[in-house]
Formats: sequence, structure tokens, C-alpha cells
Amino acid sequence: MEPVKLRAFSAVDRDWLVEQHQTSYARDDGFDASFGPLVARILDEFLLNHDPASEAGWIAERNGNRLGSIFCVRQGPHTAKLRLFYLAREARGLGIGRQLLETCMGFAERKGYGDMQLWTHESHRAACALYRAYGWRLESSKPVNSFGQDLIEQRWRYCFQGSCNS
Repeated sequence: MEPVKLRAFSAVDRDWLVEQHQTSYARDDGFDASFGPLVARILDEFLLNHDPASEAGWIAERNGNRLGSIFCVRQGPHTAKLRLFYLAREARGLGIGRQLLETCMGFAERKGYGDMQLWTHESHRAACALYRAYGWRLESSKPVNSFGQDLIEQRWRYCFQGSCNS
């Protein structure tokens, strides 16, 4: 079997990634149709305005089949934001999530960010376990109603070596 390769996200991946997020989150989490347009807006903003010197997106691929994604975008002068971390069902449990996360975090560190933040829901247990294993810290948790569901929204933070004092 061919190894998984990570390549740069491009405009040809946009519709696939919107559809994957919409379908996957509707199936697995009961999200309503408002989620796909949110993903589309995030990707459109990235395609139009991202700074390649400090922001990047990756697609995991094997044998020409797209299996996942992750993005690093600027949230502030010293803070990166991890976005749109996605793994297709058939890609889960194969180490691809680790590969994507390591690539994204490594990029952020090389670009000089002091910390990274992300937003997720506690129902994404596998992703949260992965974040915790890589040294991310849960910063806050609160009940919300988003995408037609009652959820527990979480905000996580990772501090690069010596960059955060709290």
C-alpha cells in the first residue's frame, strides 16, 4: 500500500472538503445544514487572503484519494489557530491524524508562533485525546447550541517551549 502523503491544500480541494465536513458531521454528530456553509466561508477566506509565509493548509492523500485535512492560520501576532482538522472514516486509527497534527504544529513553531489555539466539541473524543497526548491544554468548556445540536464547546491551547507562562 502506498504511504500517505501530505500536500498543500488548493482551490481544487475546496468543494470536496466542504462536502466531507457537511456529510461527516451530519452523520456522526447530527449537525444541520448550517455547518457546510461555515466551512465554505472559512475555506473561501483562506483561499482569498491567507499569507503563505505564516499560514498553510494540508490534504492527506493515498493513491490519489483524499483522506483528511488540517490548517494553520494566524489568529494574532504570536498565536496560530488550528482549523478544519478532518479525517475520513477509513483514515482513522492509521496514524494519519498524528501526521497531520505534527505537520501543522511543526509549521506553526517554525513560523515563530508562541502558541496555538483551537475550538472543538467534547464529543470529538478521539481528537481531544490526540490533542492532550501532544500537550494541548483544555482552556475552557461551555454548553452551546450550534448547528442544531446541544454541544459542549471547548477551547484548547498549546504553548511552544517557553512561550507561555500560565
